[in-house]
Amino acid sequence: MALDSAKKLEIINKFARDEKDTGSPEVQIALLSERIWGLTEHLKEFKKDHSSRLGLLKLVGQRKRLLRYLKKTNYTKYQEVIAILKIRDK
Repeated sequence: MALDSAKKLEIINKFARDEKDTGSPEVQIALLSERIWGLTEHLKEFKKDHSSRLGLLKLVGQRKRLLRYLKKTNYTKYQEVIAILKIRDK
């Protein structure tokens, strides 16, 4: 479930640190979250799609690692990102 370029650009502009930023942890977390939400909706309809479920679990793990890194390096930005994306904090 790839994101279309318009939606991707909108997310990047919302979370980027400056106009050329596309790879900061905040942007990566936001893009992964959008893909996770899309896959979650897909799996609600197609419950037996196990390959997509495996991909979803990999994306969740990747987002978790990025969140852990962001929490360790910039806690205030971490709090902003999880508040905007409505992600639970342990």
